[in-house]
Amino acid sequence: MQKDQQILVIEDDPILRDLLADWLLAAGYRVTVAAEGGSGIAQARARRPALVVTDIHMPGSGGAGVIAEVRRIYPGLPVIAISAHFQSGYGLTPEQALALGAARTFAKPFKRGDMLGAVVELVGPPAA
Repeated sequence: MQKDQQILVIEDDPILRDLLADWLLAAGYRVTVAAEGGSGIAQARARRPALVVTDIHMPGSGGAGVIAEVRRIYPGLPVIAISAHFQSGYGLTPEQALALGAARTFAKPFKRGDMLGAVVELVGPPAA
């Protein structure tokens, strides 16, 4: 577990981005957000987060690129991949996201408890 439990959320849908940030903040984590992959990667480079949560289907640099780049920069950094398309037959499957280096995958919509449970598993409970 890392001392700095900064979580980076990369999601192009502003409602879901804000909801994820609210869930994580309420649970006691520190959160940074980005609206697309390129700015998310720049934020990850500027300050190594403890965890990245990324959407897969976004304009510009999509989640597959985010996962690959984050894993290249920080090989041990956990990534949670989220997508509304995981079960649609369009784009990446959950298995392909895991093969790219995601630690967990969630199909949208997902439950708050499931997401927070995965965060605790990957980075530990929030610092007191």
